[in-house]
Amino acid sequence: MTMGKDDFLHELQVEVEADIELDRAGTPPGDGPDWVLDPYEAQAEAADLNSLHSAIEALETDSGSYPPADD
Repeated sequence: MTMGKDDFLHELQVEVEADIELDRAGTPPGDGPDWVLDPYEAQAEAADLNSLHSAIEALETDSGSYPPADD
């Protein structure tokens, strides 16, 4: 089964939203108990995830395939 552009964008958005939720909850990305939080890295990752989420929404809106999220 081939995945179309709309399917890919939707799956990517689901993954990014899950990562954003983990980030907001302060959940480490599965590295175990030795995971150390670098505040600068955490802030940069949050900004990157939010930028990626916005870009996905823009692409979906441009393609007319997916309604914008109600935030």
